[in-house]
Amino acid sequence: MNQSASTIIFDEPCFYLEVYLDPFNKRIRIDDYRGNINLLLQKADELAHQYHTEKLIIKGRSEDLLSFYEIGFQPEAIIDRYFLGSNAHFFSKFYTLERKKNDHWITEDGMISSIYQLKPTNEKIDPPKEYRIVKADQNCAEELSMLYRQVFQIYPTPLHDSEYVKKTMKDGTIYYVFFYQGKIVSAASAEINSFYKNAELTDCATLPEHRKYGLMKIILQKLEEELRQNGIFCAYSIARSLSFGMNAVLFQLGYHYRGRLMNNCYIYDKLENMNMWVKNLANC
Repeated sequence: MNQSASTIIFDEPCFYLEVYLDPFNKRIRIDDYRGNINLLLQKADELAHQYHTEKLIIKGRSEDLLSFYEIGFQPEAIIDRYFLGSNAHFFSKFYTLERKKNDHWITEDGMISSIYQLKPTNEKIDPPKEYRIVKADQNCAEELSMLYRQVFQIYPTPLHDSEYVKKTMKDGTIYYVFFYQGKIVSAASAEINSFYKNAELTDCATLPEHRKYGLMKIILQKLEEELRQNGIFCAYSIARSLSFGMNAVLFQLGYHYRGRLMNNCYIYDKLENMNMWVKNLANC
């Protein structure tokens, strides 16, 4: 099976289906749909078998929840106001026993509980003057891909490739980065869905020796500011559920925990659970 991800559209007489094929992570994601819910879910299941996928994910609408339960999907997470103000419900179906097993669930539950004991802070972060934040452009692509290669041994999207980084920029993804002594040491992006007016804050990476200055919080706040200016108020982020630091950053920035995607993608060195965090940027 080809390891590169792709999107395919099915525009049938009775339904419409937008499918994201993700062979590297052995999953398929239904990003959008309309029409006959039974027929389109049957088609999604056929695709899962055709592509030998281990996990099928669908971003469902509230009115279709019972249909997902009826054919064996399980709820995993919610994004408030994802569909132009209406909630998106992440439902999943697993096709192998191994993909459904997880040894870290209870530990991760405990971590969420401990994070909710933290105090949200509006304290202004002021890193040393040697650090300079800028909005990245395509001239930064090579160095961005180098940062991601240094931080992540494995990553669910091909950010190790500078041409892919350039493509995401052309498609509307916004990157902010911190420079230190002329080198990028921290970065994150906002992947914008311009039709449904939402954005995923993602690709968060900071070199270990620069993590004590709160650079990521500043970058995420910059991204949020730009999203607001563009009329996008639904922001969400999916964080590694074993990463206390990143989950704590999101909580302290006012994001709310909205569930966990089991064995969702390959990152660092293994298949990992991912926590969903959501923020309404209109509440400012």
